[in-house]
Amino acid sequence: MQKSGLASLIMYFYDFRDDQKKDLRGLLSSVLVQLCRQSDLYAEILSKFYSDHARGSRYASDDALVRCLKDMAVLPEQAPIFLIVDGLDECPNTSALSSHRQKVLMLLKDLIDSQLPYFRVCITSRPEADIKAVLEPLSFLSVSLHDEPGQIEDIKNYIKSIVYTNPSMQRWKSEHKRVVIDVLTERADGM
Repeated sequence: MQKSGLASLIMYFYDFRDDQKKDLRGLLSSVLVQLCRQSDLYAEILSKFYSDHARGSRYASDDALVRCLKDMAVLPEQAPIFLIVDGLDECPNTSALSSHRQKVLMLLKDLIDSQLPYFRVCITSRPEADIKAVLEPLSFLSVSLHDEPGQIEDIKNYIKSIVYTNPSMQRWKSEHKRVVIDVLTERADGM
């Protein structure tokens, strides 16, 4: 659909190892750039936003970035936008009142509550309590792969492939390899 211009597909993956992929600003910046690469109209909105912020020399708040995204999402002549946020549980959740994850959850809630007619959201995450508390009331469809036999088997197959192909593990005894595979599969907890 994206290649034929029938939809815009935006993907964002949270990664706890990447400081630029830990917060709301990273998500918003990535989404805006990806959108403007897919449509001249989106690029015009971002270009005006850039100009309104003194060609990048004036700081744009997160709220301003959200408004820019919403301006893009309400364009009636554009194809639907599909936003995929993967690994939301990797977004840091500190005990602070306004953690990175809390800010992202509030953005996602706001986007969903806005009922933007051409905007669809898909979120993947482990079933963390704070994420479930915000998203469950909003979800149209929820699919849980946690503890599914196929998921567990895929994890086990992946671990086996690493154990049996890694050169440094080639000298290990068979029983040690089996123990590693079994323990890691059991402790993977669906991941």
